[in-house]
Amino acid sequence: MQVLYEDNHIIIVNKESGEIVQGDKTGDMPLSETVKQYIKTVRNKPGNVFLGVAHRLDRPVSGVVVFAKTSKALSRLNIMFRDGEVHKTYWAIVQGRPEREADTLTGWLTRNEQQNKSYCHPREVRGSKKAVLEYRMLASTGRYSLLEVRLLTGRHHQIRCQLAAAGCPIKGDLKYGAKRSNPDGSISLLARRVEFTHPVSKLPIVVEAPVPDDNLWRDITAGF
Repeated sequence: MQVLYEDNHIIIVNKESGEIVQGDKTGDMPLSETVKQYIKTVRNKPGNVFLGVAHRLDRPVSGVVVFAKTSKALSRLNIMFRDGEVHKTYWAIVQGRPEREADTLTGWLTRNEQQNKSYCHPREVRGSKKAVLEYRMLASTGRYSLLEVRLLTGRHHQIRCQLAAAGCPIKGDLKYGAKRSNPDGSISLLARRVEFTHPVSKLPIVVEAPVPDDNLWRDITAGF
């Protein structure tokens, strides 16, 4: 586990692809428990360790995850995430090249719980939620492109679903139309950066995750 930032109220870590943020039906060890153990042993915290999950990343996604170490920080972070006061920037390696180098994508997403999958519609349909994101292309090899994505709404599988609907599925994301899987089961989506005002100290916080240890990631992000 890599700690990117820590103080008395929050801890920000780099999640690796394949890790789950919070416990689920698989019974696999979640990242939240790993962080708790770190606080208990490395920080010599006696008794029960409080750790609040403020947001999540999909299992095959890597990058920045923010946890709260106090209930005060958690309650404030929950409100900040809900109100869009936490700004998240993602990097995605997608198949091909988008028609436009920068664009705003707007769609209406419906979610299929059984498939754990979202579907993007060009207009509002029954049960759909509006989804908006902005992207700009940072680099392209022709076969793959590196996009920087800013979410303006937070929907289930939003980046994965909307980029696929735009004809640029994320590399390795078989669920949303990628041609083949990545060898390690990841998808090439990185929660690259998080920016917000600290919920207690009110100081500006900007934290970046490193790019995955992978040849394509290293090559396509060279110079950034």
